[in-house]
Amino acid sequence: MQLKESTTITLLLTTFFACSPVQAEDKKWNFLVIVVDDLGQMDISPNNPNTYYQTPNLEKFASQSVRFSQNYSASPVCSPARLALMTGRHPARLNATDWFHMEEGQGREETFKWAKDIQHMPSEEMTLAEALKPMGYRSAFIGKWHLGHDEKYWPEHQGFDINIGGYWSGSPCGTNDEKGEGYFAPYNNPRMTDGIDGEYLTERLSTEAINLMDGYSENDDPFLMVLSYYTVHIPLNAPKNTIEKYDDLATENKLQGIFAEEEQVWPTEEIRVVRQNQTHSTYAAMVEHMDRNIGRVLDHLQNTGLADNTVVFFTSDNGGLSSSEGSPTSNLPFRGGKGWIYEGGIRVPFMVRWPGIGKAAYTNPAAVTGLDLFPTVMEIANVKEISVDGHSLVSKIKGEVERTDQPLYWHYPHYSNQGGMPASAIRLGDYKLIQRLEDGRCHLYNLVNDPGELHDLSQGNPDKTTQMKNMLDNWYKEVGAEFLREKEGKTPWNPQ
Repeated sequence: MQLKESTTITLLLTTFFACSPVQAEDKKWNFLVIVVDDLGQMDISPNNPNTYYQTPNLEKFASQSVRFSQNYSASPVCSPARLALMTGRHPARLNATDWFHMEEGQGREETFKWAKDIQHMPSEEMTLAEALKPMGYRSAFIGKWHLGHDEKYWPEHQGFDINIGGYWSGSPCGTNDEKGEGYFAPYNNPRMTDGIDGEYLTERLSTEAINLMDGYSENDDPFLMVLSYYTVHIPLNAPKNTIEKYDDLATENKLQGIFAEEEQVWPTEEIRVVRQNQTHSTYAAMVEHMDRNIGRVLDHLQNTGLADNTVVFFTSDNGGLSSSEGSPTSNLPFRGGKGWIYEGGIRVPFMVRWPGIGKAAYTNPAAVTGLDLFPTVMEIANVKEISVDGHSLVSKIKGEVERTDQPLYWHYPHYSNQGGMPASAIRLGDYKLIQRLEDGRCHLYNLVNDPGELHDLSQGNPDKTTQMKNMLDNWYKEVGAEFLREKEGKTPWNPQ
């Protein structure tokens, strides 16, 4: 198996995969990858028993799975993180570091101009579907894609046999006046027929997945299915009766939203605040419907006889939205949220169920990332010699390894819609270093002692700060990272 012809194969973190003794059973595993949009680490009960949101189906799934308690997205915003899930390649290496706008050249400007970036996943990149196709896999993509405005970048042109609902948009575009825009039919989605009046998008996407499973159960060819929910992305909306349930719960418990001031990286008319508690009834209803429908899909996987032969992954693209656009959720104890390089923006749920092989009801504390999904699937499927930036998690899923200290990197040279500052970061062991890209300042945090990143250790620990800063500088060069640009005669920091 080779990468697409024009893809560079000399990478910083090259990984080659071979078949392990367990995979040598000649079993062809199916893969179901469930991605939720903007779901925070603390939004589900397996990670947060005190969450306001009800997620019993994910609790059940966790009891059958390995749960990674320190999993990260590859970016604090959606498109780069999704690119990483699909390819195993770091967004900075491909210069695809911001969410993909409708047109090239768009980006928020504040003190400086945003870094040059592209607005699509390059066609020459090898996706999960393309890598598995020579192994006889059928593939389907259902839901949010958001990896390029032009149709040539959509799932059916990136290796997927079936595309239901995947196109350029990063949010649902329904226009049902009675139900509210977004999640109710008509969907105005060029890759999905409109549903009956009152149909809810989360339920519709789950039904599409269930219908495909019925066909997959009829023969022995393995399949890859990516079920990528639009929920819980804005616009916030859910069935009225579920919203009312949480309204009543909030009234009964006298719950009110609590907010605290957040850093003003770029000015707004009002002081930017970040939510401190989970009390948003509509968001809670969206999370509940997401959980219900994941339960439907997993139950049907069992009923069709496919469950014992299917590896199921569950994750989110980036952290929960906590500092803008209604600030619907809280990521505490983690700081910030979507659009921020702080833990709240990049720490996300990740669970894997591998029947008979993966360790069940097990929490692995290793720091891992969305980049690792691709090589993990490749090793399980016995696809060899594909070069990526991630690392296979097979040994960690089996419970053989609990921790490794390979560095993790992030690069976000943009001003986010949610107020986040342009920044890069490296995590090494228990430490995380954040470098601000306007002026190059560095902050060092010990995430074990300070998960909220409130106590900067850079002055008191200069050796660790220098070590990690040097590693970050070397990584910038290796991946060819782009940086902020001059604006109105003001020049930003640049490592060169």
